[in-house]
Amino acid sequence: MHPHHSKIDAAIIDLDGTLIDTLGDFAVALNLMLGDLAGPGAAPARVDHAMVERWVGKGSEHLIHCVLNHVVVHDGYEQSAMNSEAILARARDSYQRHYGVINGRYATVFPGARDGLRALRRRGLPLACLTNKPTAFARTLLQAKGLDGFFSQVFGGDAFERKKPDPLPLRKTCEALGTAPARTLMIGDSSNDAQAARAAGCPVVLVTYGYNHGEPVRAVDADGFVDSLAELARVGGV
Repeated sequence: MHPHHSKIDAAIIDLDGTLIDTLGDFAVALNLMLGDLAGPGAAPARVDHAMVERWVGKGSEHLIHCVLNHVVVHDGYEQSAMNSEAILARARDSYQRHYGVINGRYATVFPGARDGLRALRRRGLPLACLTNKPTAFARTLLQAKGLDGFFSQVFGGDAFERKKPDPLPLRKTCEALGTAPARTLMIGDSSNDAQAARAAGCPVVLVTYGYNHGEPVRAVDADGFVDSLAELARVGGV
């Protein structure tokens, strides 16, 4: 079941795991970060795509904490050393530096994403991209993949006081769009998006192929699910 398009005035769309597959970017940047933390001559710990898929979606700070905790548990690093403020600061600086360089290089637009965006725009719906990724990185990525022209607004995890799954970013984005939450569709890939939408009063549809912290996405409380954003082109699809 999907919210009927006649009741929707605008749409808010998540980025990572919904529009673009960015696991490659995350994994490369995180492994470069771990290499920096290991120091010269040391064998650095590594993370793979499956690990990153479980951790991504709640902002870069959360992602870095998950990686460092994994290193402590599985690679024998001292917890006190890996969780010190100095290490955390080094990790954040290293990750942001590397991610800024490779942003979009190992990422691909999901099949059907462009078709879905075109379908929403054909219906005259203003679109906003709302992600927990830093705003500058989000704008750069959308531009690199040729998706920036679809959106009148782009907000990242640093745009507001709190991130998804808090409802504040959705409420603020609705204000920017000039639409009521009840008539603004949230399209995402995870419980983060659904929880934020529910609390903000927005209807929500989730894609089935994204990053839902290792949990089955169809178990999430949402108004509908699509296997491809191209399904939004169907009559009554939104």
